[in-house]
Amino acid sequence: MPASQQGTSGAGPVPPLLRGVDRAAFAAGLTRRLRDRGVAVDLSAAGTFARALAAHPPATRTELYWTARIALVRRQPDLAAFDALFAALFAGAGLGTDPPARRRPLPPTGALAAVPAPTAPAQPGTGLPWATLPAVVGSAERTAPDGPAVPQRLPTAAAGWADVPFEALDDEQVALLDDWLLAGLPRLPTRRTRRLAIRRRGNRAALRETMARSRRTGWEPIELVRTRPVRRPRRLLLLCDVSRSMQAEATAYLHLGRAFVRAADAEVFAFATGLTRLTPVLRRRSAADAMAQATAAVGDRFGGTRIATNLRALLDSRHGDLLRGAIVLIGSDGWDSCPATELAAQLARVRRRAYRLLWINPRAAVPGFQPRVASMAAALPYCDRMLPGDTFTALRRVIDAVADCDVPVRRPVTTTA
Repeated sequence: MPASQQGTSGAGPVPPLLRGVDRAAFAAGLTRRLRDRGVAVDLSAAGTFARALAAHPPATRTELYWTARIALVRRQPDLAAFDALFAALFAGAGLGTDPPARRRPLPPTGALAAVPAPTAPAQPGTGLPWATLPAVVGSAERTAPDGPAVPQRLPTAAAGWADVPFEALDDEQVALLDDWLLAGLPRLPTRRTRRLAIRRRGNRAALRETMARSRRTGWEPIELVRTRPVRRPRRLLLLCDVSRSMQAEATAYLHLGRAFVRAADAEVFAFATGLTRLTPVLRRRSAADAMAQATAAVGDRFGGTRIATNLRALLDSRHGDLLRGAIVLIGSDGWDSCPATELAAQLARVRRRAYRLLWINPRAAVPGFQPRVASMAAALPYCDRMLPGDTFTALRRVIDAVADCDVPVRRPVTTTA
């Protein structure tokens, strides 16, 4: 067997371990030898083993051992025969005596758990069968300190805090969810431009390019060149309320804005009694630095709220054209010290320029929520959607709602609770 010959050529990791080896032949040969020793290997196990080798080529004998063991062995009584065969093929590669496994200590954080030694007696009532997940024991109960270490399957820390309301999270937990938000960004909406590009499946015939290519065939237009309009990412603009009533949600909304800035080159403004542009500081790679500079840039943070005044300031400023054709998100609970009629007038201006207007309201997550605040009731007719934003899971749904804006159908105002 080629793999066995290569595996016994030396001690220690030999990356890549199976270079030049026919993976299918290696899997079939190992399967046949296991069956000769009485190990019950079904028909699909060899295929699973070959696909596992292709998906993640083992760099060490330990990885090869676990790949083969998980793919080929289905019963605990077959472990001894499998270990004996593996040790015979790869001398000194048994995990119980593997030198790299002995040198690597288990981390004290509990991220890795020990697995009972193959010779240890079976413990009834330990939960799941060993073939799906090994029995996990605490650090004080490890019966085989020299045993192999495998990752313990646990949910990520970010996913555990995703459904907790913002007011129950501290700054460290909120920072953990920053990367979680970035990872959840789907394909964001695009817009059609006036530029055309040559595409094989274009819906328009490009006469000039077709005639240019016809010179090669004596001016016979054999190949028809097609073009399609070029699409670019649609601009996103987030207005984040950082007043006192939004103290618990402001930082999380800024993390959402940072995700949009880094992934879609969005524009982010914070407003309370005044308007502050935060796009440059949110472009920083470090989330902690971005939040610290954003906090320092907003001088009126946790003050009053003047939504209508700040919208008028944005529309009349040099950044007012950023709203044209953009998806505008306003993160606020709707408490405004400006008159409701003024807010409706400014939102009407925003609505005429923007492509979509989404309102993120943390109070909308409460069952039976009704927009009875005068300013919120005045703003609702100009919003395409009003979404709850009380947890990071809700912010993930906001990202999905932004992705749905690519659908050209204009829907009525809805509240998703």
